[in-house]
Formats: sequence, C-alpha cells, structure tokens
Amino acid sequence: MLSINPKEIPVGKLHGYLLGAIAPRPIAFASTIDKEGNPNLSPFSFFNVFGANPPIMIFSPARSVRANTTKHTLDNSEEVKEVVINVVNYDIVQQMSLSSTMYPKGVNEFEKAGLTMLPSDEVKPFRVAESPVQFECKVKDIIYTGREGGAGNLIVCEVVKLHINEDVLAEDGSIDQHKIDLVARAGGSYYSRARDGFFEIPKPISTLGIGVDQIPYEIRNSTILTGNNLGMLGNVEELPNQETVNNFAKEHAEFVGISTEKKHTFAQEYLQKNDVESAWKVLLIK
Repeated sequence: MLSINPKEIPVGKLHGYLLGAIAPRPIAFASTIDKEGNPNLSPFSFFNVFGANPPIMIFSPARSVRANTTKHTLDNSEEVKEVVINVVNYDIVQQMSLSSTMYPKGVNEFEKAGLTMLPSDEVKPFRVAESPVQFECKVKDIIYTGREGGAGNLIVCEVVKLHINEDVLAEDGSIDQHKIDLVARAGGSYYSRARDGFFEIPKPISTLGIGVDQIPYEIRNSTILTGNNLGMLGNVEELPNQETVNNFAKEHAEFVGISTEKKHTFAQEYLQKNDVESAWKVLLIK
C-alpha cells in the first residue's frame, strides 16, 4: 500500500489524490453577485448539506493550487453575503462544465453557458432557471482554512427559500431520484450520472471557450440541438476557418445543400461521438 505524508508531496499531486478518492461529490452550482450587481456563476464540488434545522449547506471555492488566487464566487460572497445553490442534472452538465472556465471578472457565465437568469425571491443573486432545484441562501459565515494555494474557504449558507421543478417529483411529493437525474464530480475529467454510472467531459480549463453567447443565432436557437449540445459547441477556443470548412465539404458532399434541420441533426450525431470539430464544420457549411 502507498502511504503518504501530505506535507511530503506537491499540493497538486495531493489534490489529485483527494479528488480521485473522495468521489463522487455533489455539485454546488453557485450564483453570486458583486457589490456592483454583476452576476457570476460557477460550480464547486467541495460541497454538501450539513443540517435541516436550520437548513445548512457548505461549499468551498478553494484557492487556486497553481496561482494561489481566489475565486470570484468567494470575493462576491464576501461583498454580498448571499448565494443561490442550483443542483446540476444531466440535462445541463455540459453547460455547467463550460461555466467553470476561468473567464475574466465581469463576464456573465450565465450568458457564456447559455443558461437563463431567473430572479430570486429572497436574495439578490439569480437562480439558474434550467436547474431542477434551486436554494436561495444567506451566507452565515466564511471559514478560511489557509492562505496558500489549495486552501479551502468554507462558505456556510442557510437556505431561506427553495424552488423545486414539479417534473422531478414522485406521486407522493418527494423528489424522484430517477427523474431528477443528478450528476456528481469525480477525479480528473470524470463525472458520475447517479442513475447510470460514470461518463467523461473534457475539462474547460486549459482554453477559454467562446461561450454559447458567441454561437451564431441560427445555431443557438436550433430546434434540434440541446443545451448540452450548445455547451459542447461553446467550449471551443475558436471556430474552424473557412478553408477547413470548405475542405470538409468537398470530402462530405452529403452535407452540402441540405436543410438547416438536417445539418443540425448531423452535427448532433458528431457531438454524440464527442467530435466537436466535425460538428462545427457541418454547421458552418454554406
């Protein structure tokens, strides 16, 4: 057995061991605002519920292991002590992943991820309309565990109102675990779909995805492509150039001159194979 003293290995390696072993972890899709009212949205898997009377949830936007910087979510929670914790199900997992990209301060991740801002009743931050359960919370305390890279910052929240989509309820009024279709975070690029097991999403950390808001209107408002499809399309750093698209069209004459709906259907088939580049080439054929 490999036995390790945490103080004797690099923090990054320790971080990998912790996330690989403590899994799957529920995801706090946290919506906050800064003192100027700018919205921010980001997911955190250092998260759980810790009581029902009062209803308490805790999540931790940890300091960056590499750069020892703090998350905008932490900064906002210090300025405006309110947060909405939205649960993540399979229908929005790609958009959630896209929102984790390190966009500059002031960029609206709701728009980048193609998610809808829904006003809250008791707090200032917006809810994610597409999330099946949303918890409006007041920040009761922030516990700082350290000042070095990788240190946790425990945001202790009290739920003041919750919203549940009735589509995920069972006949007895409880939440149906099959209908809600939750996902959780594991190590590396892996996630767990509660009812089906593991699947993988490439991490959007090394590149800056263009975002759903930069996808052409005709594609963004497709009747074929889903939110997850748009999340994958928005997680590219740049679009294929026209020469690349034209070469692709010469090799795939079956995609030339077809209807928009058929283009979107073929693109969706590529996305189901995780071939995002080919999906974009199909969509951009003129």
